Amino acid sequence: MAEAYIVAAVRTAGGRRGGKLYGWHPVDLAAQVIDALLDRSGIDPAAVDDVILGCVSQVGEQATNVARNAVLASRLPESVPGTSVDRQCGSSQQALHFAAQAVLSGSMDAVIAGGVESMTRVPMFSPNALPAKAGMGRYMSPAMQARYPDVEFSQFAGAEMMARKYGIEKAALDRYALESHHRAVAAAQSGRFDDEVVPVEIRDAQGAGTGALHTVDEGIRFDASLEGISAVKLIAEGGRCTAATASQICDGASGVLVVNERGLKALGARPLARIHHMSVLGHDPVIMLEAPIPATGRALEKAGLKIRDIDLYEVNEAFAPVPLAWLQSLDADPARLNVNGGAIALGHPLGASGTRLMATLVHALHRQGKRYGLQTMCEGGGMANVTIVERL
Repeated sequence: MAEAYIVAAVRTAGGRRGGKLYGWHPVDLAAQVIDALLDRSGIDPAAVDDVILGCVSQVGEQATNVARNAVLASRLPESVPGTSVDRQCGSSQQALHFAAQAVLSGSMDAVIAGGVESMTRVPMFSPNALPAKAGMGRYMSPAMQARYPDVEFSQFAGAEMMARKYGIEKAALDRYALESHHRAVAAAQSGRFDDEVVPVEIRDAQGAGTGALHTVDEGIRFDASLEGISAVKLIAEGGRCTAATASQICDGASGVLVVNERGLKALGARPLARIHHMSVLGHDPVIMLEAPIPATGRALEKAGLKIRDIDLYEVNEAFAPVPLAWLQSLDADPARLNVNGGAIALGHPLGASGTRLMATLVHALHRQGKRYGLQTMCEGGGMANVTIVERL
């Protein structure tokens, strides 16, 4: 049977809005990750069959096929193509799925999958806001409006719906956010991120190098306290979620190199993991963020596994109600969830988050000597990808 293997998995440390990655054009930032995958795997650059990158805000500096542009900014030869994917927050996780499907089919042997998002230089909602200002309309068609009358799809509203539906109070959300920071602090201070993080030089606003390296996620609050988190104002009056219990706006890039048996033999490298299962599911677009729950249940059934068989889980912390409701619904072990912190502490660079989570998951499995890892994340439009990997 054909197999798909991850042989390298890397990411940049996250940058805060206007922070240490502000000086990087997102194309060049993605190219840094591509070059790091070449270095760590030892693959001949000409042997890469394709580059698939996730990116949500494909406008401005991230427009005109950011994946191909990243190829042209990297050490890859011009013969390597590139294509860009938008499955909202799951974009680079979907890029990984497409890469795995390509090598499983035998049509390709080695594919780089990843993602990039500069939320500083290309602000969130730009693909909607800029055309609206130019009088070019909006994404909701008349048929969509007829099917969902008087609905304004909103992740913020979805987070509040999740909290209420699953009976998760603000105090629980605040405690979860604090735990995310505590886990990220422990991981950063003990060097657990060292194997996955690509050091990049900090650039000034003009793009000139400063000589200093960015290696630590800027979003981590090393002095986080429950008092401080609890004092943050609510996003919506009468709601339960705050900015402190939501993912942080973040700049970053991430990627993995996926190969099949032929690619592995040609490379002569030992794989980090085997892709055991991958699937995607559509769900209610109004509550929007609930999809990881049914998607995980379906994925486990298809894979012939139980939640107790999974050693580590990465569930994207778009908002704290998402992982908490996921734990509750699946009767999963909180000690196995986001063991090095999640997007509340590390940031959520939209299109880069999928392979960011996978890089963290694969390296955590190796560090702990565990077998199976599962990754899932909620996505705009009410979808969720699920990927199960086996450490090798």
